Amino acid sequence: MKKIGFIGLGIMGAPMAKHLIEAGHSLFVNSRSGVPPSLASYQLTVCDSGKQVAELANIIILMLPDTPDVGAVLFGANGVAEANLSGKVVVDMSSISPIETKKFASRIEQLGGHYLDAPVSGGEVGARAASLSIMVGGPQPVFEQMLPVLQLMGKNITRVGGNGDGQTAKVANQIVVALTIEAVGEALLFASRAGANPEKVRQALLGGFASSKILEVHGERMVKRTFDPGFRITLHQKDLNLALSSAQQMALALPVTALAQQLFNSCVAQGGGAWDHSAMVRALEKLSDYSIPAQ
Repeated sequence: MKKIGFIGLGIMGAPMAKHLIEAGHSLFVNSRSGVPPSLASYQLTVCDSGKQVAELANIIILMLPDTPDVGAVLFGANGVAEANLSGKVVVDMSSISPIETKKFASRIEQLGGHYLDAPVSGGEVGARAASLSIMVGGPQPVFEQMLPVLQLMGKNITRVGGNGDGQTAKVANQIVVALTIEAVGEALLFASRAGANPEKVRQALLGGFASSKILEVHGERMVKRTFDPGFRITLHQKDLNLALSSAQQMALALPVTALAQQLFNSCVAQGGGAWDHSAMVRALEKLSDYSIPAQ
């Protein structure tokens, strides 16, 4: 049984923390939104700061929205870094800047701790099913030490390389996801406008080379018009901002990623920042003045 701290009990963090408790580990938690109802019946220790979490736990897991949130929890007032981190492991499972991640890791190591960046893919469904893909950056010995804990939350767990490489892999993942959502949206919009049943078209495509998890899950949301998150558009915008800003620094062209970001911007302009990212199809529908009828 390990003493594990968990900071950030949102849509993703709560089910991930639940798997750790059910595996018999002691959990020390902190979340600005409080303990969610899904964890209310479990035995855990609620802490009033990141510092207290780090004082009580040997492993500190973060699942936070953005780079500034991670920085504040680690190095702000009453943050994790104010505790004695000697020999302890910080595992950041948020999706944040690869560049800042390298800086965070260096600072934690200077304080005697160890650091892994371990962002995830799979959304709320994967978090609940403990089937997340986890992309890890950090030293091999620390990865091997943490692997049994990570396996409680995910299935496809890959050490990509050193600190920051896990976050780089996650940004690449989000590029693929955004562009595939756009492609599925165009295909189903085309099929529907041409007079075919978009759900039947989706089923037909699932049996061929165009098959993908996004066509399966997000395509179904598009034809059923179920756009509750899921994964909020504003969070995917944040990830694409990381891709585009990093690309600018590297003098790298990502033209279709930029297009996908503009389609997300259109959704936000329509009041859809909290929609699931499959709702990108609504931006395409607005451009065409045609919407896929609910199936």
